[in-house]
Amino acid sequence: MRWEVVGWGALALLLFAAEALAPGAFMLWIGIGAAAVFVLVAVFSGIPLLWQVVAFVVLSVVSIQCYRRWGKARARPSDAPLLNRRAEQLVGRVVPLQQGIIGGQGRVSIDDAYWQVSGPELQAGSLVRVMAVQGSTLVVEAVA
Repeated sequence: MRWEVVGWGALALLLFAAEALAPGAFMLWIGIGAAAVFVLVAVFSGIPLLWQVVAFVVLSVVSIQCYRRWGKARARPSDAPLLNRRAEQLVGRVVPLQQGIIGGQGRVSIDDAYWQVSGPELQAGSLVRVMAVQGSTLVVEAVA
């Protein structure tokens, strides 16, 4: 039994398992590099360990670059691009001011959460439309 063949096969399987446990499409490509070295070492005996490691590094980099060039370009766009961008989901909403805007700053309550707002001077209870987000502050304008 040739232990370098077993070692590269085990490394490839370990990297594939790591990708399955923490998906991110990165360990997969390094695992493909290890699998390619596994095949090389299984077919061609006598390759020195240094050249095996060099082949692993080169093949891993090549497989990652192939993914970055062709794989990401073909990825389908998200059907929920604002999923984890809660403040940006509020753009366009019309809500009453909880606290009037004084000195350019006020507060609104949207979906059981309080948000700082900036905009023109308005009294509490005035309807405002969320126009943009600056950090965690909503930029609002008065609704006519």
